[in-house]
Amino acid sequence: MVAALNSVVAVALTAFGSQQHGFGVNLVYSQCIGTSIWLLIDGGRLLLRRGERIGARALLLLTVSGTLGGYFFGTLLADLLTGGSTAVYWAQAPRSAIGVLLMSISLGALGVFYFSSRETLAQTRARAEAAQRQASEARLRLLEAQLEPHMLFNTLANLRVLIAADPPAAQRMLDRLIAFLRATLAASRTGSHTMAAEFERLRDYLELMAIRMGNRLRYRLDLPEELAVVPVPALLLQPLVENAIRHGLEPKVEGGSVTVAAHREGDTVCLVVDDDGLGLDASRDARSTRGGSGFGLEQVRERLATAFGPAAHLHAEAGPGGGTRISLTLPLST
Repeated sequence: MVAALNSVVAVALTAFGSQQHGFGVNLVYSQCIGTSIWLLIDGGRLLLRRGERIGARALLLLTVSGTLGGYFFGTLLADLLTGGSTAVYWAQAPRSAIGVLLMSISLGALGVFYFSSRETLAQTRARAEAAQRQASEARLRLLEAQLEPHMLFNTLANLRVLIAADPPAAQRMLDRLIAFLRATLAASRTGSHTMAAEFERLRDYLELMAIRMGNRLRYRLDLPEELAVVPVPALLLQPLVENAIRHGLEPKVEGGSVTVAAHREGDTVCLVVDDDGLGLDASRDARSTRGGSGFGLEQVRERLATAFGPAAHLHAEAGPGGGTRISLTLPLST
């Protein structure tokens, strides 16, 4: 861009300036002067910035000093290349010489405006992206903080009943709860973990529920080996499984089964939580009767939006054999 502007200046000087110099000489002078001005201004801008925005006074000083310095250094270099003399040029054609100087100042100011505008735009964009990331991370932490006590209080309430009714079962539940909380604490420090860790946490939770529900609860976890290392937000699927049990299987006299499966579709990962419980309509009625608020689905939707934006989707539908199917689609990143 600098070379193109310098060439335009050479054409203008040849067409409208003094006829003392031809286009070739004007081109050498314009390229030397323009390039020298650009190097001094851009180099000074990089030295002054040091990660912060340059102030208006510093920009003005940089423009003046860079333009004057670039003009004199450029003319000296052009004199050496062409064998001419700028001093003689000023004496013989002062109007043209002044025109060249004013044009150099104008181009210097234009260059400063261009670079400062570009830098300001880049800094504004970077600050906006950083603020958005911080807000998303804070929101994700808040959602996780809301999620973990919800599961913990339910488990402790069940444990309280088992301590009196079945102490050995209460002991097994407590052991599972300790393992679950230890793994959850480790995951919360990073905000995400592998798909394999997510499925292990589901296994801990389902074993906790199996102690309480006995043969009324059956489950299956299906995670292909190729997806084991794919990162996901910690405890992303647990509220969906909790919903399946609490609102779908637990109210059903004979209980039922829940399946959690993962598979790859192109550049996305699909996660499916499938149960053969009461179904969507009955689950909604149960939540309404018990004062529920659809905690699980809303939590997962918001966490997906926070972690992946519009690239992730959640879809709820009736299962093929009754019950409910929740499908999540996430962008694949390994």
